[in-house]
Amino acid sequence: MRHSLAQVKRSAQSAAAACLLVCMAAAGQPSATTPNPNSDFERCRAQANLGACYDAIRYRPSDPSLLSALGDALARANRPVDALRTYRRVAALAPDLPGVTAKISAIEAKMSAKSPPANSPAHATSANSASGKRFSNAAPETQSH
Repeated sequence: MRHSLAQVKRSAQSAAAACLLVCMAAAGQPSATTPNPNSDFERCRAQANLGACYDAIRYRPSDPSLLSALGDALARANRPVDALRTYRRVAALAPDLPGVTAKISAIEAKMSAKSPPANSPAHATSANSASGKRFSNAAPETQSH
């Protein structure tokens, strides 16, 4: 069955028009892959979802409440250094935001409680010498080379 040139042109035009309508309809409706900053913000605040926090910050990098939510998520993820840095950024952007100084103090207290005392290496060395263990590359004095 042979088609005439006019039939082929009409068929191509119909296909192009249908494609155009489908593309226009798809452009008007958000797809599942389209990022939604508002839902990312809500997931960041409500669920402490780090990925959602980072996605939302792409759209609002200087939003103090969003940064505070990121700090909360980082603290829950046991990343106190990152949380402290984020809270300090919030304090610089919005010093009057309630609760930021308390969060900074809490993170600093948590970090200082976890860090070992300054004299810890000396204490470990004396404990090792008491047990008879020697951790050195130097040969014993009784050994000749």
